[in-house]
Amino acid sequence: MAPLSLALLVLLAPLASAAVIALLLRRRGGLASVVSVTAALVVAGAGLALVLGGDRFMASMPWLQVGGFTLTVGFQFDDLAALMLAIVGIAGLAVHVFSLGYMHDDGARARYFGGLSVFMFSMLGIVLADNLLMIFVFWELVGFSSYLLINHYHEKASAADAAKKAFIVNRVGDFGFLLGILWCQASLGTVNLTEIAAAVGGGQVVSAGIPLLLFCGALGKSAQMPLHVWLPDAMEGPTPVSALIHAATMVAAGIYMLCRIEPLFAAAPAALDVVLWVGTVTALYAALCAIVQNDIKKVLAYSTLSQLGYMVAAFGLGALRMRHGDGAAAHEIVLAAGAGTAMFHLTTHAFFKALLFLGSGAVIHACHHEQDILRMGGLRRLPVTFATFTLGVLAIIGTPGLAGFFSKDAILYLALANSPIVFGVLALTAVLTSFYMVRMWKLVFFGAPRSESASHAHEGGLSMALPLIVLAVLAIIAGYGGVYGKLAGSFADLLPHAHGSDHITVLVTSIAVLAIGAGAAWAFYPAAGEDALAKRVPGAYAGLQLLNGSFDAAYSFYVAKVQQRFAMLLNFLEQIVLAGLIIRGVAGVVGLVGIGVRALHVGSLHVYVYWFLLGAALLWALVTGVF
Repeated sequence: MAPLSLALLVLLAPLASAAVIALLLRRRGGLASVVSVTAALVVAGAGLALVLGGDRFMASMPWLQVGGFTLTVGFQFDDLAALMLAIVGIAGLAVHVFSLGYMHDDGARARYFGGLSVFMFSMLGIVLADNLLMIFVFWELVGFSSYLLINHYHEKASAADAAKKAFIVNRVGDFGFLLGILWCQASLGTVNLTEIAAAVGGGQVVSAGIPLLLFCGALGKSAQMPLHVWLPDAMEGPTPVSALIHAATMVAAGIYMLCRIEPLFAAAPAALDVVLWVGTVTALYAALCAIVQNDIKKVLAYSTLSQLGYMVAAFGLGALRMRHGDGAAAHEIVLAAGAGTAMFHLTTHAFFKALLFLGSGAVIHACHHEQDILRMGGLRRLPVTFATFTLGVLAIIGTPGLAGFFSKDAILYLALANSPIVFGVLALTAVLTSFYMVRMWKLVFFGAPRSESASHAHEGGLSMALPLIVLAVLAIIAGYGGVYGKLAGSFADLLPHAHGSDHITVLVTSIAVLAIGAGAAWAFYPAAGEDALAKRVPGAYAGLQLLNGSFDAAYSFYVAKVQQRFAMLLNFLEQIVLAGLIIRGVAGVVGLVGIGVRALHVGSLHVYVYWFLLGAALLWALVTGVF
């Protein structure tokens, strides 16, 4: 099959699935799940055939023309798109298969699998789009499908609130994204990705405001500060949704978009400073918050926030080196290395974090929907779940030889080469990552069962075990150059490679932060299931809890005390000034004039003759110049 035909098949298969489910299978959950999983299998199979086939192409056609502006729809399938397509296809299929077992008894399976298909179509549209406006259309569809899936358990108030929160917060970021697209069109005369790169490469001056406004979209989708508050609450959705949308794919869309518009940042390096520090601060903040979480999914949610911060920081790490380069070529190489490293960590993170989320789903399913890690324990007797979850933990904390080790080291090397401060913050974040992940792992799997649900826990079926095994294998091998190169093509050549003393420094740092964080957590938290931090260091625990809720508290204060009062002021002005003085006042004057005019109509011919003669005399006076 021709590459373009394969790309169309990949994009349209989940759309067809969603349409069939919505129109014909809304009350037939079993058949709907089969249709959706089949579509995911087509996406994964055709997508990998397209990726490994080696063909790269661009194709577009006009869609809308207004004056001199023409909007096209088309595909840009290069090595970057190929890498992202492989991630979406593999993670999407794993989540679909896992959902067969996890959602087996759900009464709204058809709606769930229909939502998964809508999401897959939307995400694939972002991956394949060749211009910013097309990306934005699918960007909004991703937000819509995310809203549907977070709100799957809509009868729960917390789920409905979480869905609305995610939708509203993402609209804030998307508004800035749209402004950036419009500014890009006005400044460069195009929103096509290839034409943007050509314009910038030709010396076109770009304001830093354009990439920063586009970065607002990434702030929302990739949950970076200060728009990160929706992601922890989004855990109200089904756990497989958390694995697909809020760990492996949708939240990674912001990083992917940044790499797509990399030429704009190359032309406005000051914008990279902002990106760098937003990512660095988000990584540290989320790691601190994760330490005091007891919900297994929220620990992983804050972990995702932290790892996304790592990726954003990696992209921004081109900023400082660019100012000390030896020419335009050196600048471009360093910036590309930042983007390449961000995508490398995105790839490894997608597999081991999807593994961890699905593993948490297996734990929750086994414990009859118990999510509190303090009420678990003793789950080592679940062999598949324990072994695969352990591999996920080892990968995320950077154990040498596993995928997370290679991608984290690449980021630390870039930080070491560019900014000692950023290097120190990211190294501290790595210590915290080891600490809270080993804390969770020990409390969940070791010691005696601490609740009735944990005592009767059991493994799920084959449909839940198989995706865990596949993702565990990928969490081992995805960081190796040969495997990554097969997926990323020449994009893998952008990865930085440490040499000499830098290599030793990064390696020692990686092993040290792993050992310090993991050892401290293992020693500090007893297997009895108590929160040792709250018991032994209550001041630190209270401080971290305060930090955890600080942004939500600030937003609640703003809405209640500022926005709501401003809305009340506007309502008062509308009622008194606009509706009262202006509209009703003008209406009153018009009414008085109408009364006066009606008073002239007395029904007497003699009166009308007098008025006629008076009018004629006034007209004669005006014409002859008497007045």
